[in-house]
Amino acid sequence: MLGLRQKISLGFGGLLVIILVIGIQSIILLSKLGESIDVILRENYQSVIACQDMKEALERMDSGILFILQGYIDEGNELIRKNEKAFEKALRIELNNITLPGEGEKAQILQKQFNQYKTTLEGIEDSSLPISLRRQNYFRELLPLFDQIRSTANEILQMNQKNMSQANDRARRSAAAAKRGMYILLLAGTLIAVGFVFFIGKWVLRPINRLIQFTDEIKRGNLDLVVPGNSGDEIGHLSQAFNAMATSLREFRRSDQANLIRIQQATQQAFNSLPEAVAVIDLEGKVEVATEAAKIFFGLQPNIPIKDLPFEWINGLYQEAIKQDRTTPKKSSQKIVQHFIKGEERYFQPEAVPILDRERQPAGVVMVLQDVTQIRQQDEIKRGMISTVSHQLKTPLTSIRMAVHLLLEEKVGSLTEKQVDLLLAAREDSDRLHNILNNLLDISRIESGKTKMDFRAIPPNSLQMEALEPFWRAAHDQGITLSVEVPGDLPEVWADPTRIYYVFGNLLSNALKYTSPGGSVTVSAKAEKTEVHFSVADTGKGIPGQYLPRIFEQFFRVPDQEKESGAGLGLAIVKEIIEAHGGTVGVESEQGKGSIFTFTLRTVVYSSEQEDRS
Repeated sequence: MLGLRQKISLGFGGLLVIILVIGIQSIILLSKLGESIDVILRENYQSVIACQDMKEALERMDSGILFILQGYIDEGNELIRKNEKAFEKALRIELNNITLPGEGEKAQILQKQFNQYKTTLEGIEDSSLPISLRRQNYFRELLPLFDQIRSTANEILQMNQKNMSQANDRARRSAAAAKRGMYILLLAGTLIAVGFVFFIGKWVLRPINRLIQFTDEIKRGNLDLVVPGNSGDEIGHLSQAFNAMATSLREFRRSDQANLIRIQQATQQAFNSLPEAVAVIDLEGKVEVATEAAKIFFGLQPNIPIKDLPFEWINGLYQEAIKQDRTTPKKSSQKIVQHFIKGEERYFQPEAVPILDRERQPAGVVMVLQDVTQIRQQDEIKRGMISTVSHQLKTPLTSIRMAVHLLLEEKVGSLTEKQVDLLLAAREDSDRLHNILNNLLDISRIESGKTKMDFRAIPPNSLQMEALEPFWRAAHDQGITLSVEVPGDLPEVWADPTRIYYVFGNLLSNALKYTSPGGSVTVSAKAEKTEVHFSVADTGKGIPGQYLPRIFEQFFRVPDQEKESGAGLGLAIVKEIIEAHGGTVGVESEQGKGSIFTFTLRTVVYSSEQEDRS
C-alpha cells in the first residue's frame, strides 16, 4: 500500500517526466531544424553569392575592354584591374566551397576559362597593335570566352539554387513533422497529467475534504460520526486518529455535561442561600443565574435580557463593565439606588464585576445589588443624633464660653495667676469644642441637603487669590514659600465661594502646619474637558500610605502627628463640600516628601444665546 508521500511523489514525479520528455524532444527537433537551415546557408548560399559576384565582375571587365576600344584607355585599364581582382576573389570562394557533385569540375573549368580570358585580354590591351586588330580579336576570341565563363558560372549558380530549394523543402517537411510530434506529445502529456491529477484528487484531496466536512460537523456539535479510513496511508491513520478523538470528545461531553449540571445545581443552591440580590449575565446580556432576592426585587429571571427590564442603569453598568474589563460601581453621584418593594422604600448599592477568561477577555458580568437600606437608616439616625446633640450642646457651651470670657476680663473680681492659667486653658478647650460642634453641624447639614449653596460663575484665578489672602503672612512668618500656578485663561467654574474658601483654607492650613521652615506650598490649577483640577502641594512630612484611604473619614486622625491636630473633621467637610459641587477629591503622598491634595469643580457651560448676548 502506497503512503501519502509516495502518492504525492508519484503524481508530481509523473508530471516532471512528462515535462522532461516534451522538453528533450523539443530540443532535438529544434536542433535538426537548425542544422537544416545551417546547411542551406553554409553549403549553397556562399556559392550563389560567389557566382553572382563573378558574373558582375566579368561584365564590368567587358565594359572596361569596350572603354579601351573606344579610346578611353586609362579608364578601361582601371576598371579591368579592379574587377579582375573581384572575380578572382569570388572564384577562390567558390573553389573552397565545393559541396555538390560535379560542382568541382565546373569550378575547375571556370578557372581555366578565366585564365584563358586573361591571356586573350593581354592582346586586347596591347597598344602596339592596331585598334582594328584588337577589335577583331575581341569579337573573335574574347567575347566567346566571356559567354562561356558566364554560362559556366550560371550553371554553378543554378546547381546551388536547386540544392537550396531542395534543402528548404526538407526543412519544411522536418518542421511539419516536428509540429505534429509536439502536438502528439502535448496531447499525450495532457492526458497523462489529467490522469495523475485525477488519481491525486482521489488519493489525497477527497479524503482531506471528507475530514474537513466531518470537522465542520464536530464544530456544530455533532460528535456521533465515524470517518471511513480504509486506506493504509497517512490519511487513513489520520482518519483513525480523528475517530479516536471524536470518541474521546463524546466521553468528555458526557462527563462535562454531568459536571455542568452538577455545578449549575450547586451554583443555584449557593445563589439561593445568598441574602443579597446577585445575578450572572452572559455576553448576550441575558441572565444566566440569579438569587431569589434578584428575581423578586428586580425581575432578574434566568434567560431574561436585562435591556428589557425597566432599570436602564443595570444595562448601563453591564455595558461599562464589558467595555472596561473592571469592576464598575454606579457613579458616585448615584451610587445608592432607591427602589420601592411592596410600597416599602429600600436602598441598594449596585456593582458590576466582569468575569474574565484565561486570555483576560470578558466572559460575562456578575451584578451585585447590595441592600444598604439598614446602613442608610443608621446613617440618618447617626446624623440626626449628631445634629440634635450638637444643637443641645451648643447652648450650654455658649454660656460656658461667655462665663469664661467674663472671668478673664475680671469684671466679677480679680484673679490670681493660677486662676488665669486655668481659665485660659478652659477658654481654649471651649473654643475647640465650639469649632467641633460647628463642624459637626456643617457636615450634618451638607449630608442632609439642608445647606443652601450659593452657586455662581467664578474665575478660578480670583477664587484662589481671595482664598489665599489670609495665608501669605502666616507662610512668610513660618519661613515657607507659598506660590501660585493658576493660568489666567481658565474657564469659569460653578461654585459657592464661601464653601470653596473653606476648602482652600483647610487644605492650606494643613499644608502650612505640617511643612517645616524652608519648605514650599504650591497652589495650581488646570482645565481638563468639563472640569478644572485644583491642587495644593506641600513639601512636608507626608502621610503614611496605609492611612491614605481613610484620610477623608470623619474623626480620623493620622497617628503620631508631631503637632496638635483637630478632631478629624476638616477633610471630611472638604469632601462633603466638593461632592455637593459635583466634583471629586483625592490625595497623593509619600512619607518624607510631602503631599498633594486635589479637587475638581465643574466649568460653566454657556448656551449659544448667552454667548451672543455677552
